[in-house]
Amino acid sequence: MVGRILRSADFQRVLSVSPRSRSTHFAAHHVPACPSAPAKPQRKLVSTELSTGDALSCPPSVDDLPAVTPDNPPQGQWLGMVVPKKHARRAVTRNLIKREMRATMASASAALPAGLWVLRLKAPFDRQVFTSPGSVPLLQAARDELLLLLQRAAAPRR
Repeated sequence: MVGRILRSADFQRVLSVSPRSRSTHFAAHHVPACPSAPAKPQRKLVSTELSTGDALSCPPSVDDLPAVTPDNPPQGQWLGMVVPKKHARRAVTRNLIKREMRATMASASAALPAGLWVLRLKAPFDRQVFTSPGSVPLLQAARDELLLLLQRAAAPRR
């Protein structure tokens, strides 16, 4: 399963490196790292006794889960997507491209190295060729190009 990049600091960290793979319309950026941990909010001192007592049917609390540290890095990929309005004016097109990015990343995740990935739309699709913003030809063109992009990205770096 591919996770999502949620923090802007992680996006900036990944986009600061040169693309691992490029195509006509897309770029794939990769950093072999884990997402940064969110800052923990300050806690008030509160009684730790629960009104339910030690119920056996309750899952462990969030505080009891194992911490993510550099010695205990999570495995897998985290995906971030950049689809600017400048290159995909209509929301239908942006959503179609994002859906295809997620699906392609999920299908290619086994071949890709672990870490943070950002797929970025870097050029618009020609509106003369793809007249409908949510057409099947546009979907197929985006899918084919993303598959090729991720196949190149999966190849070992030279």
